[in-house]
Amino acid sequence: MKEVNKYFYKTFFLIFFVLTSQAESKVLSIGSPEAKVTIKVFSSLTCPHCASFHTNVYEKLKEEYIDKGLVKFEHHAFPLDLAALNAEVIVRCQNKSEKKFELLTEIYKKQTTWAIGSDINKINELIKKVGLNFNLSNEKMDKCLKNNKTQDEILEQRIEAQKNIK
Repeated sequence: MKEVNKYFYKTFFLIFFVLTSQAESKVLSIGSPEAKVTIKVFSSLTCPHCASFHTNVYEKLKEEYIDKGLVKFEHHAFPLDLAALNAEVIVRCQNKSEKKFELLTEIYKKQTTWAIGSDINKINELIKKVGLNFNLSNEKMDKCLKNNKTQDEILEQRIEAQKNIK
């Protein structure tokens, strides 16, 4: 019986660790995991107020608190439309966390140049122009945009935030 319990606890711990790691990997974060303060920002990449926060406040937070290991910053995707969803997908096309935040910052800075009109194909091409400056090829971004799993993960995060945080 002790062997069964021992096996059960090891298996439970392993499953818990894997699920926790997967859940955490879906959220874009920067800063020390040991920081005593975590700032969670829920934003849409087509929201002008969100862009204003990111370009005016985030940069100061990063310099004064995040880079010094005092704060962990989490960007939670909360897309309000298809253009915002596709921009989030392009951010996740980038492999390195630091580069994802640099791309996120650039997408916010250039929001008025790509988040225009209602033709999603044109909007996607404009978003991809931003991604090209971050070593993402058109082919890679097209592949990312067709990845339903990434889109589903982003939308699931938004739904969970809506339900749990309101």
